[in-house]
Parts: sequence; structure tokens; C-alpha cells
Amino acid sequence: MLKKENLLFTAWAASLTAMLGSLYFSEIAGYEPCELCWYQRILMYPLVLILGIAVVRKDVKAAIYSLAMSAIGVLISLYHYGIQKIDFLTDAAPACGRVPCTGMYINWLGFITIPFLALTAFSIIFISSLMILKRKGD
Repeated sequence: MLKKENLLFTAWAASLTAMLGSLYFSEIAGYEPCELCWYQRILMYPLVLILGIAVVRKDVKAAIYSLAMSAIGVLISLYHYGIQKIDFLTDAAPACGRVPCTGMYINWLGFITIPFLALTAFSIIFISSLMILKRKGD
């Protein structure tokens, strides 16, 4: 069974990986983020700091904040992924700025897009945070 501190570290590692990945895509690969990508970044980047401090201080109560922020991130990422991959959602998707939110810079294995990667990271953070909060002791 994983200890709360290990789950906290897992959540932090997922947030750090997501942040570095998003910075790689925009700053090195040159992919301009769409509006929904920015919302996901707004939720992910503070988690790196919040969870990083929590890991150092062994403050598992920070899971309350990461649970709430990652839950919102999951919803935004799921919607963003849906408008990329589900035809009737794609057709009804509103224009969301200079870069269309329905565009796919990557499409690895036919299903892995940038919103899917964000969804994966937010899900890992959400599940880790939920497990921390549900555990007694440790």
C-alpha cells in the first residue's frame, strides 16, 4: 500500500511532467496553445508549486487543493479531448481564438493528443489526491 507521502510525490511528479511537456510543445516544438490549453495550464502550473511545497513539508492536507484544481482540469481536458475526437462535438465546437481548439498538433497512435496528455496528468493528480484524503493514518 502506498503511503500518503508517496501519493503526494506521485501527484507532484505528474504536475511537473505535464508542465514541462506543455512548455516543450509551445517553446521548443513551436505549437501555439489554444484557449482551452491555456485554461489547463492555468490549473496545472500552480499545482507544481503547491504540491512541490507539500512534498517537502510532508503536508498531505494540500491534497484538498490539488483535488479541487485537478477535478476542474479533468473536466476541461475531457471537453477539449471530446471536441477533438467526437464528430458531433467537433461540428458544434465554438471558435475559441486564433488557434482552433479542435486542431491537433499531435495524434500519436490515433488517440493521444495534447488534451489527452493533460487529461492523463489531471487524472493521476485527482486519483492520488483522493487516495490521500480517503486514507486514515499512514
